[in-house]
This record gives sequence, structure tokens and C-alpha cells, in this order.
Amino acid sequence: MGRPPGRQSGQQVFALLEDPDGSDEFSVLLVDRVHRNGLTLPGGSAEQDELPHLAARRHLETETGLVLPLRTILTVDYVPAAEFPEGLDFVYAGGMITPRQAGIVHRHQPPADIRGLHWVPQAKLREAMAEDQCRRVEDAWDAWEHGAGLPLLVRGVPVPVG
Repeated sequence: MGRPPGRQSGQQVFALLEDPDGSDEFSVLLVDRVHRNGLTLPGGSAEQDELPHLAARRHLETETGLVLPLRTILTVDYVPAAEFPEGLDFVYAGGMITPRQAGIVHRHQPPADIRGLHWVPQAKLREAMAEDQCRRVEDAWDAWEHGAGLPLLVRGVPVPVG
């Protein structure tokens, strides 16, 4: 019997900011990558033997300056090999960002492969993102609004939140 095919594991973070004007509208943090069309959630691939939530945290900090406790998975998106390298993309709940944390994002200098960081309201997602990325964010947003999500386990044990 042959080895199972390699599969990429993508880790992304869903983080929201309440509109400061008191309108009760929320915006999600998105990244403008040099090598992609449209905005995406912050994140990237996990290295071999890197715990997935720590990979998500590493990418989030590198790209945005934020360090958030990540444990709850809002959605999992399967990407077939016909389109890209086969993979599973996990979207973690980053939660509500405080004004102080929003300031960290505003002052952060992202790596050279990122053009910019943007807070995008839900109503503008479709015009800012590729369709598959937008569907992923909408699903994560729906799970967040309804308190849904799954804890990440490693060998059956919930990972620490820190």
C-alpha cells in the first residue's frame, strides 16, 4: 500500500472590530497579499509537526502584529487537488478586537508579500474577496454569530487557549 497523498494544512484567523461610530456594524480583518487577487483572512500553512493553532498564531502575529489565543475552529474548508494542492483550511475564532489591538494592527509593518491590512464590513466582503474566500469568511461569520465552533484537539486533548 502506498503513502497517502500529501495534503496542505492552512490556518486562518477570523477577527472582528466593532465600528467605532456606534453603529453596531462589525468589520473583519483581511490581508491584501501580493500574490493573490482579492483579500484573504490572515494566516498561512503549518510546518511539519507544528501545532495548527500555533501556526495560525504565528502567521497572525507576523502579518498583523496581533497575538490572540486561538483554540476554537469556526469552519473547515476542503480544497480539492484539481484546483490547488489538496488541502484543508481551518478558520479559527480570533474574537472581538479591542481599540488598543486595532491600534497595533494600524501601526504594524507587515512582511513584503503583503500590500496592506484592511477592516472590511460584512456588506462589502463580496466586492473585496474572491468568491471562495468570501464564502469561507461568511461561513465563519455565521458560526461566530451563532456561538458555533469546534475545539481543536491534539490526540483527543483540547489545546490550551494561550
